[in-house]
Amino acid sequence: MRHKVGQRKLHRTTSHRLAMLHNMVTSLLEHEAIRTTVPKAKEARKMAERIITLGKRGGLANVRLAARTVKDKDVLQKVFSEYKERYAARNGGYTRIIKLGFRRGDAAEMALLELVDRKPKAAAEGGEGKAEESTDKTE
Repeated sequence: MRHKVGQRKLHRTTSHRLAMLHNMVTSLLEHEAIRTTVPKAKEARKMAERIITLGKRGGLANVRLAARTVKDKDVLQKVFSEYKERYAARNGGYTRIIKLGFRRGDAAEMALLELVDRKPKAAAEGGEGKAEESTDKTE
């Protein structure tokens, strides 16, 4: 039985697994959504939720704790400013996993790991760009 077994090993050494998960969490916080396999998404979700909680608390000690995982200073700044305000009223549950089906090469189950309340980039940036392009073509 697997009672109280901590985390998935993901067929990697400890150092490789931690480096991979830290990179995934940094990418998630930077881009607000990443596409990965379901087991990796479930492990990265735990770390991402912890980092956002540290960001909500604020303070130098919490910045240093979050900096252990998130190496990019710009992303760290985003966690302690933008995400702090966005998730101030939410008590946990900052991420969601949406299953996408199976990967073609090896049939691994894929998932989209995203932050809840994220602004869709295609609608925000792409919608304005398309409107401008259409007016340029008619002139």
